[in-house]
Amino acid sequence: MGFISEAKNKPTQRRRVRVFPLLLLAAALTAAMLLYDSNTRIVMSEYELYYQNLPGSFDGYRIVILSDLHATEFGPENQRLITMVQDAEPDIIAITGDFIDYDQGLQIEKQLEIAETLVTGLTQIAPVYFVTGNHDWDKRIEGPWALIQMLEEHDVNVLRNRFTRVETGGGSIILAGTDDPNGPADMIKPEELVARIRDAEGDGFIIMLEHRNNNLPLYSELGVELVLCGHAHGGIIRLPFTDGLIGQQRDWFPTYTSGVYSTGETNMVVSRGLGNTMNIPRLLNNPHVVVAVLRVES
Repeated sequence: MGFISEAKNKPTQRRRVRVFPLLLLAAALTAAMLLYDSNTRIVMSEYELYYQNLPGSFDGYRIVILSDLHATEFGPENQRLITMVQDAEPDIIAITGDFIDYDQGLQIEKQLEIAETLVTGLTQIAPVYFVTGNHDWDKRIEGPWALIQMLEEHDVNVLRNRFTRVETGGGSIILAGTDDPNGPADMIKPEELVARIRDAEGDGFIIMLEHRNNNLPLYSELGVELVLCGHAHGGIIRLPFTDGLIGQQRDWFPTYTSGVYSTGETNMVVSRGLGNTMNIPRLLNNPHVVVAVLRVES
């Protein structure tokens, strides 16, 4: 009886030995596919934001937010990204910094070519507004001057600590933008920019473009209605029930990494960005296009 029992067990043991490598291979393929998807498939989030003081003509106004491209391409000539933006039917497009990135290993000429091809497509869809990010000011590439020149040549509105009035249907709002703190040391601070806006325009509805995502309390104190930003890259790795795993300072469980955050009467919309600048690949954190839809609160 003992001999028969031992013989019956041998095929089972052999099957277990054969199955384990297959399971390991399946797990490795699944992980590879997940990483590929997390870094190449663009997703879109749309948020409706309600305001009592929004001019009625801006009800339904659509703003596409692009951030942290880091010289990344999505298909030939970034056509996948351009098509997604076009399908969103924006009234304006806001680019919130880090268009280029020395650390990507590409020559600056190639990065500018990628950026130029993209903005050429975007400006055919809607007016484009741009503010600088920290990587755009990398001293190794002598700052963003070549980038800014190229953008202005393609009719992109570069908001370097300045503001402009945007009109539609007889109403108007104020669109402002701040240079990243990595920029010139003598540039004005957000407090002074908002003060200049109030002096010139009174109590108009303000949308502030800014690269970094850490100034919500400040803008709430200044009475800015809406802040559009990026910088956090969604926390690089997004696990269930977290707001991202890794911050830009390599800190754990950062805040303000994706979506809408509110303090007082101020909303801040944070894009998870499109590219990456760390050695850690994005995981469960796809490249991100955001649409902010302005609504009049009844």
